[in-house]
Amino acid sequence: MAKTKIAFYCQNCGASYPKWQGKCNACGEWNTIAEEVIEKSSPGSPGISRASSKNSAQKINQIDLKEETRISTRDNELDRVLGNGIVPGSVILLGGEPGIGKSTLMLQMVMQLDKKTLYISGEESLQQIKLRADRIEGKQDTTYLLAATNTQKILHQLENEKPDLLIIDSIQTLHTDRIDSSPGSISQIRECASELIDLAKHAQTPVILIGHINKQGSIAGPKVLEHMVDAVLQFEGDRNHAYRILRAQKNRFGSTHELGIYEMEVNGLRPVSNPSDILMSKVDVNLSGTAIAASVEGMRPLLIEIQALVSSAVYGTPQRTTTGYSTKRLNMLLAVLEKRAGFKLAAKDVFLNITGGIHVDDPALDLAVVASILSSSENVPIDRKTCLAAEIGLAGEVRPVQRVQLRIAEAEKMGFDSIIISQQTEKVTSPTKIQVKRIQTINELVDLLF
Repeated sequence: MAKTKIAFYCQNCGASYPKWQGKCNACGEWNTIAEEVIEKSSPGSPGISRASSKNSAQKINQIDLKEETRISTRDNELDRVLGNGIVPGSVILLGGEPGIGKSTLMLQMVMQLDKKTLYISGEESLQQIKLRADRIEGKQDTTYLLAATNTQKILHQLENEKPDLLIIDSIQTLHTDRIDSSPGSISQIRECASELIDLAKHAQTPVILIGHINKQGSIAGPKVLEHMVDAVLQFEGDRNHAYRILRAQKNRFGSTHELGIYEMEVNGLRPVSNPSDILMSKVDVNLSGTAIAASVEGMRPLLIEIQALVSSAVYGTPQRTTTGYSTKRLNMLLAVLEKRAGFKLAAKDVFLNITGGIHVDDPALDLAVVASILSSSENVPIDRKTCLAAEIGLAGEVRPVQRVQLRIAEAEKMGFDSIIISQQTEKVTSPTKIQVKRIQTINELVDLLF
């Protein structure tokens, strides 16, 4: 007979406790700990074997290392983020805001493949998925749909169909008979994910799990879920903008610095091959408070337009508002401007915006942020054919950044006449037509631009 065990889990972070308490010691949230009944299956009950008795320890020099052939998704942006395709037997977790386009991205991907795919839907009916598939337009003869939430039924269907790829939409809707708790609970998510991961490793079938996120922006469920999978992808963007960003927060088979950019259209998501063209406005008139930064995400150069507005504070406390940029970083740069360059901005409202609705953490944006703030404060426009790429230190020095050659090549390709970098940057080896200007301090930046 099965043994029944009662445990208490925090619904916010997944921490477990032997008894109920009001506050979670792990995340500090109140009234998030709930009781869950865990029913362990008996030895004769159906389930997945966690390990084979034939497995034995091997010497590391006796392990046969063969290169796995990755599965190309036929999507250049998705392949770039994954590290040139999907590795057989890997488990990928895709998270994002509701309505951002996670299901559309996955359905669009499987309809471009020549592989047999099983798409499990726990949220939508088959008719709803069919309507989206007709709008996307693609191959529909290799994609199989199943509306199910029970993992035992899904595993039985896998044995019959034997697909090359499995999509689960979403992991929070699944439940297993091995656990006696409601779908979406901490224990159910952990156990269902464990069963699917065990299947992927033994059958060498790649599995993509679509996951919900909580109000803090992280993937809902236990944090251990992100440790169990091989890759964690974040699909983000602003609903008021058409552009979506795909980032890799974790990737055991590739880099986590790459990103993919999509544009949401009526017929689905369109990969953007030249993001620099969409991240800069097409205004020909020079306007104050605007600067172009040469950024790099992974091995992908991006030219990003930064807009700043500096005005007198109407209220008692000056406002510091940013969109797509770190507010703490902005406050640091404002302090450097006031201390090292003598600009009195303590009583000014400062608003900063990165166009396109994306969020960038590249430190090379510092010089462009400072230039846009000074341009708005002095009401002097910056030449639209000039871009900037350097980091600002606390002493007011202009510090070098990595992959400067890549940034210069992208600026030259986009038609810029000059780029401002740090004096300490290594010498540019490739011949370029663009004028490279080097500075050491932000005071030199002020003299150069204004």
